[in-house]
Amino acid sequence: MSRVYNFCAGPAVLPEEALLEAQKEMLDFNGSGMSVLECSHRGKEYAAVHDECIANLRKIMKLSDDYAVLFLQGGASMQFAMVPMNLLGNGQTADYVNSGTWGGKAIKEAKLLGKVNIAADCAKEIPTRVPSEKEMKLTPGAAYLHITSNETISGAQYKTFPKTEAPLVCDMSSDFLSRPFDASQFGLFYAGAQKNLGPAGVAVVIIRKDLAARVPANVPTMLKYTTHIEENSLYNTPPCFAIYMINLVTRWILKTGIENLYRQNREKAQKIYDILDSSKFYRATAVKECRSDMNITFRLPTEQLEEQFIKEASAQKMKQLKGHRSVGGIRASIYNAFPIKGVDTLVSFMKEFEKKNG
Repeated sequence: MSRVYNFCAGPAVLPEEALLEAQKEMLDFNGSGMSVLECSHRGKEYAAVHDECIANLRKIMKLSDDYAVLFLQGGASMQFAMVPMNLLGNGQTADYVNSGTWGGKAIKEAKLLGKVNIAADCAKEIPTRVPSEKEMKLTPGAAYLHITSNETISGAQYKTFPKTEAPLVCDMSSDFLSRPFDASQFGLFYAGAQKNLGPAGVAVVIIRKDLAARVPANVPTMLKYTTHIEENSLYNTPPCFAIYMINLVTRWILKTGIENLYRQNREKAQKIYDILDSSKFYRATAVKECRSDMNITFRLPTEQLEEQFIKEASAQKMKQLKGHRSVGGIRASIYNAFPIKGVDTLVSFMKEFEKKNG
């Protein structure tokens, strides 16, 4: 079997260890005589997976009992609506930072449901970045402040999080569990699983329980955080296989250590940024202080050269390097499970490509 180096922004590369375990258990999960795909979500076989997965996430993030861990469907995009539905009361204002495409999408949904103040907006700036805390024009008594920790398309990432009086809400989809952080500074944070955590089909939501109590009575049952807290994410049939895969990935994270993963992630990203900084052929697209460890975005002198770069890299088993369709260019997504050898292969290719075409 020959595996490629998969630079896709999501769904993305998963730890081989987790994939092999899933393969081994596909027909007979834990001696049950059933695949995990066939197990009842109310049965003891799946219950063990569900409970371990929650425990693993709590351990990795050192979560206190003040927080609930939820597995919800609809991805991070559903959270763009659920957050204001549950947390933005009548007459209140929610502060939002627009740092790029995903921050903008969250704002669009929130405006359908209540009053929104754009605390800072750098979405259209080139080079790309995230705003500093000093730039943010916050609303006194705001219901919450919403930020996007890592803009997958623009390649800009918060290195530290703003300190605010209002509860801090964060979309962490593309850098979740890539680094240690203090979970207690957040009221709510969420992540679609398909980048650093597992397959598409589930979002992990961490919410402070006292915030969940804000939910208005007229929010539909399935869209209330309290419903899923009370039912331990089992109010309806959850995406069992996706949660099973998250469980295998969190086992791998615990074994590897999140500090070790963070150090490795920084080293992987720096290898590519070193090439970009030493070259007049390649151009990084994010402000240096805001460059993402997960999604490295850059341009070549012409779009024709970018197309050639992508084609030749693909022929050498480096796949999915094309930038997002809305911005073009090149994007190398190197999440937790992306191997160091793959980064080294890309760096060597970049040097050779510049030598031939620069």
